[in-house]
Amino acid sequence: MINIGIIGASGYTGLELIKILINHPKFKINYIATTEGSENITNLHPSLENVFSCEVKKIDLKNVKNYCELVFLALPHKTAMAYTKELLKDGLKIIDLSADYRLKIENYEKFYCPHEDKENLSHAIYGLPEYFRDKIKDAKLIANPGCYPTASLLGILPFIDYIEDNSTIFIDAKSGVSGAGKKLTETSHFVTINENIFAYNPISHRHSPEIREKIEILKEKNIKTLFIPHLLPVTRGMLVSIYATLKTTINPIDILKNSYKDEFFIRVRENPVDIKSTSGTNFCDIYAKCDENSLFISSAIDNLLRGASSQAVVNANIMYGFDEKLAIPIISYVP
Repeated sequence: MINIGIIGASGYTGLELIKILINHPKFKINYIATTEGSENITNLHPSLENVFSCEVKKIDLKNVKNYCELVFLALPHKTAMAYTKELLKDGLKIIDLSADYRLKIENYEKFYCPHEDKENLSHAIYGLPEYFRDKIKDAKLIANPGCYPTASLLGILPFIDYIEDNSTIFIDAKSGVSGAGKKLTETSHFVTINENIFAYNPISHRHSPEIREKIEILKEKNIKTLFIPHLLPVTRGMLVSIYATLKTTINPIDILKNSYKDEFFIRVRENPVDIKSTSGTNFCDIYAKCDENSLFISSAIDNLLRGASSQAVVNANIMYGFDEKLAIPIISYVP
């Protein structure tokens, strides 16, 4: 058994990590910590009563290496990089669920804050398994992708070579409220979100550069993307609709099937996708359709799982040479 730790276990992604890892046959949760500590995990997450009990420690970076060899960081940006820098010195492997190691330095500092760990940033591997699997195998630091970029990139990447040069890809994305985290805000307040839907941070959202940057890295093309996120009045789930102009006639379903023929966690659909079919799983469902040179792509994921925690565990499985599917949830919350 490989001892693992979770730092920042009080939020939704921390809970989802625990729910997956308590059933993992190769990983053992041996360390859970928050900035407060000194309580049982069931105090933070009452749903774990009679399921999993563990002391939540106050974070002490000097002692983490005594408990585990792999750490999942479920922390806000900036905080995560400060911890990562110290933990890597102790020889620990890190899977970071924040944005701190996802972007090139110029993009990160433009959309977030000054970066305090430039050395490790240059060695971090982007944890989108379908496209970075070979590099993930040997990584010591994984930058787990954001939920919006995961659904967007998996949908659009197979089509980049067919899209008209100098055109714009429009990405209309909708997420469940859990993506906003536990902290109450005016935007996520029940009175605001109930029976409502609205865009937020249109065009200037922090995930915009993450999508553009990975397209450029993987396809060596600088394509303009216009990203508009929306908040849905549902707990979990993400639906991304992508619109692009093609330079040639294609069969989009055939392209998707060929691109993902060996990928278990990608399901190419013959009809438009929905969020409930992927809720509670690591699957990404993708559908596409053309009208002459107009392309429509639709992808759906669980924002907390494929968009965060289950994808992180898939990355851990790859890092240690295990079957990628090991302990990963595949049964959706239907009906």
